Formats: sequence, C-alpha cells, structure tokens
Amino acid sequence: MAVLVFRLNGVGEQEAEEVRDLLAAGGFEFYETSAGRWHISVAAIWLVNDEDSDAARESIDRYQQQRQVEQREAIRQAIDEGRASSWKDRWRDEPATLMLVWVGLAVVVVVSIWPFFTWIRS
Repeated sequence: MAVLVFRLNGVGEQEAEEVRDLLAAGGFEFYETSAGRWHISVAAIWLVNDEDSDAARESIDRYQQQRQVEQREAIRQAIDEGRASSWKDRWRDEPATLMLVWVGLAVVVVVSIWPFFTWIRS
C-alpha cells in the first residue's frame, strides 16, 4: 500500500525537485500526484513500499532541517547586505496591492466588531 511521505501543496518547485532527487538517490520507489485542475486534491509524493517509509521520512527530515538552516542564513545575509525587502520597498513597488490589503483588513475588523457596537446601543 502506498504511503504519503511529502505533501507538495505550497512547496516551491526547487524544494520539490530536491526532495525527488533525495528519494531517487536513496533508492526509494515513489510516485507523485497533482492537486488537480481545481487544486482540491492532494499534491504529494507517495512511496510505493510501506517498509521504506521510516527511512525516507528520516532522510526528508534531515534534508528539511538542513534547508531551514540554509534559508535562515540566506535571509540573514540578505538583511545584512540590504537586499531584503522592507515595507517601504513594498509600498514603493506595489502601492495598490498594499492599500487593498489594509482596506480588506479594515473591512474584516469592522464587520467582526459591528454587532457588538449595535448591541451596546440598543
């Protein structure tokens, strides 16, 4: 029976490719499913053999810990070099998007608390 070993929903193509390469290098037999046309299915990598699940999971866990360290270091380096984007950069590059986000947040807050204010007045 197939075993789900790695979900691909929300995973970048680079990370997905590295996991595929890791499993192939480890000699694990696997296949991949897509999220489908409407993205409601499970996009994942599945192992064919149940007995490989523990070893594959350990390999993926080690890889993800290593990737986490590398990504955090890359972010620190970008901040140190001044390449990391700030709110000012986002405001300058995409002011309409940022304004829409703030307006959307304000609408959600107002709609959420409106019943309490109408209840107090009555």
